[in-house]
Amino acid sequence: MASEKPILYSYFRSSCSWRVRIALALKGISYDQVPVNLIKDGGQQFSAEFKALNPMQQVPALQIDGITLSQSLAIINYLEETHPNPRLLPQDAKKRAQVRMIADHIASGIQPLQNLSVLKQMGEKKMEWAQNCITSGFQALEQILQHTAGRYCVGDEVSMADLCLVPQVANAERFKVDMRPYPTITRINKALLELEAFKISHPSRQPDTPLELRA
Repeated sequence: MASEKPILYSYFRSSCSWRVRIALALKGISYDQVPVNLIKDGGQQFSAEFKALNPMQQVPALQIDGITLSQSLAIINYLEETHPNPRLLPQDAKKRAQVRMIADHIASGIQPLQNLSVLKQMGEKKMEWAQNCITSGFQALEQILQHTAGRYCVGDEVSMADLCLVPQVANAERFKVDMRPYPTITRINKALLELEAFKISHPSRQPDTPLELRA
């Protein structure tokens, strides 16, 4: 039935899943969560069952309104169109373009380069590789944000750009990236982490979060 609760296939530490969890929280959409452990059993995303759900074998996937969607930004755009309040894309065309630019910068230009599947190929160099990818991306992002930011990434309203920023900063911290050269990114991240939607969607507070990593 299309009226059933949405089901999010997610992994606590997946930054792409976290983006969607923030959007669902901000829009007040209640959902059920099915954890997909990307490490255990050689990666549960490779099971035949999950491949049938998302042929790309990645999280997140969201079953909603009788369809299954993958790709975090496509999911967030669908939620934006079907649940327009609070809006995550500004009404002003220029600001909306800036939000999409920043979201794409992170979702296409940084995160995929340090994704689990890439790091597996890098062997012993994975930490160095991840640091380099994030550092070069953050150098550009810091410069962009100096022109677009207010309290948040674009002006003073939370947008899709912010949903991408916070999980990427968490990845940077996990890979021990020195954040001192990025004061704008750091300031925005801190402000966003004070918001309830970002707290409840945090990796330390998910049903599949290991006990030692729980908040």
